[in-house]
Amino acid sequence: MALLSTTDFPHQIVETEGFAHKRIDLHSHTNCSDGTLTPQTLIDRAVNFQIDVLAITDHDTVAGLDIAQKYIEEQNISLKLINGIEISTAWQGFEIHIVGLNIDTNNDALKTLIEKQQQAREQRALSMGEKLAKCGFPDVYADAKEMAGEGSITRAHFAKVLHQQGHVNTMQQAFDKYIGKKGSKGQRAYVKPNWCSIEEAVQAIHHAGGSAVMAHPIRYDLTAKWLRRLIVHFSEVAGDGLEVVLPQMNPEQRRKMLAYCQEYNLHASMGSDFHYPNKWSDLGRNLTMPVGAKPVWAQWQ
Repeated sequence: MALLSTTDFPHQIVETEGFAHKRIDLHSHTNCSDGTLTPQTLIDRAVNFQIDVLAITDHDTVAGLDIAQKYIEEQNISLKLINGIEISTAWQGFEIHIVGLNIDTNNDALKTLIEKQQQAREQRALSMGEKLAKCGFPDVYADAKEMAGEGSITRAHFAKVLHQQGHVNTMQQAFDKYIGKKGSKGQRAYVKPNWCSIEEAVQAIHHAGGSAVMAHPIRYDLTAKWLRRLIVHFSEVAGDGLEVVLPQMNPEQRRKMLAYCQEYNLHASMGSDFHYPNKWSDLGRNLTMPVGAKPVWAQWQ
């Protein structure tokens, strides 16, 4: 029988006696990065979707975690929040995302890396704004910065502004025409990020007592050969696990991800990568852990 997203979850994590039936989603975003919901509204949605264990994993920031935890305590919500983060890294010309789960947000090594990543984000945003200004859109950086508020500024903010200002018909078109990476140099306003290495991200997550999980391995537009190279490298730098389950993965993709976990002795994680409500993906949807997987939360006992 498959382990579902309503699987047994260790009592050390859910703070109940014994094992309990739980729905688990270990990848979600708030408006502290490129999600659309506030931490409070995300928690409300998780409750409505009967999620019992939720990780908030905003891009290169932990700003939403205290807000969410305070709200959970104030409203006496019986949801276990897992402290998380999604760190952008650079590998062989590709942007690879590493999720940190069950982290200590006060760890100095993690704080130092977050500061470095935020500086890289700001510099990239400034450069992107300059390029967009040359394309005839002078106010996009300021509006994107305002939209991001105190959270991490991302390309999604630029795409939203370009869409809102009527320069593109869809957010995806903003990436396709201006800020996305296609070919060797990218589109007109694309700026190569200066992210940390995978090893640096894994080390910082481990210093913070967490588990380092490669986010959505199937989404990196890699050939099978290059994906294996990536997973080998991730394993060699002591990465802990792969996201083997996402809402829109087909059975064959899940089988392949499980096989990689088994081959390289990696744990398995699952999450919706929720950013905003839509008909294709939502909190907890289609999260089924394959038989034979070692769940990442087994490391937290």
